[in-house]
Amino acid sequence: MDSASLPTITLDHMEAAAQRIKGRVRRTPCLRARFIRQPIHPNLMLKLECLQVTGSFKARGANNAVLSLDDAAVKRGIITASSGNHGVATAYAGYASQTKTVIYLPGRVGSAKTEQLARWGAEVVIEGDVWDDANAAALARAERDGLTYIHPFADPAVITGQSTVALEMLKQSPDIDVILVGIGGGGLISGIALAAKAIKPEIQIIGVEPEGAPTLKTAVDAGRLTELDDITTQALSLAPRASAAVNLDIIQRHVDGIKLVTDDAMRDAARWLFLEMGIAAELSGAAALAALQSGQVTVPDDACVAAVVCGAGGDGVN
Repeated sequence: MDSASLPTITLDHMEAAAQRIKGRVRRTPCLRARFIRQPIHPNLMLKLECLQVTGSFKARGANNAVLSLDDAAVKRGIITASSGNHGVATAYAGYASQTKTVIYLPGRVGSAKTEQLARWGAEVVIEGDVWDDANAAALARAERDGLTYIHPFADPAVITGQSTVALEMLKQSPDIDVILVGIGGGGLISGIALAAKAIKPEIQIIGVEPEGAPTLKTAVDAGRLTELDDITTQALSLAPRASAAVNLDIIQRHVDGIKLVTDDAMRDAARWLFLEMGIAAELSGAAALAALQSGQVTVPDDACVAAVVCGAGGDGVN
């Protein structure tokens, strides 16, 4: 896909998405980290998408995608592949739209996500070891059974739904100077970067990936889409082998840098969130904060920095 064929997502599209999904998602807190024993930064904000419906920001993109479909596409049933959070969000969107939902998961996904999917009534299929394996099988099933496929990070409607995180943040805290965002396939940071830069062009957007899955950093450094040979992180929500053209294009144009963190740094950040703030975040959900806590990102004390806590879970504090 060349740049001329990439979709245009405007602030009007993003505001329309916020209106479209408002009956299905929560307006999550953007909380100042105060009254704590071990501060990380004097002006730290936490956008608590871990408190979102289904436990992650993914509810925004999945519902915007489903609500943007015509009735026939919804009636056929929806399908996706996920490392967990997008699958649960899509299952919720399917449940809310009263349609059949099929979720393909890689075998490394834990039983807690599988149980969440079952509670929303989705059909769950385990395929392969990583997201890319499950995705290939989901695409084949969609073609075979006529189901409507929803991509977890490269669908423009999903990206537009995720952009509503930044719309909320900058209404709640207009003084934010830097936003730190965990990166998996790039859907969340694509949406946040588009919205934040449209509202406040001088704001800095910094992405954070695991050292064991530097998908977008590798692609940005190479100037083209790349595919990782191996995934070694336990933060599976941030670990596709490859991203997509639309995400790479947005990140190249609107993201100010990508930093890498270790799994141990994510665990330390998750423990901090639990012990200091009473917030249970999965490893992936703590990635953005880990970059600041570990010193991979430095922000002047007089600037306001916000970390998106993008997903709930207990694997970071066990």
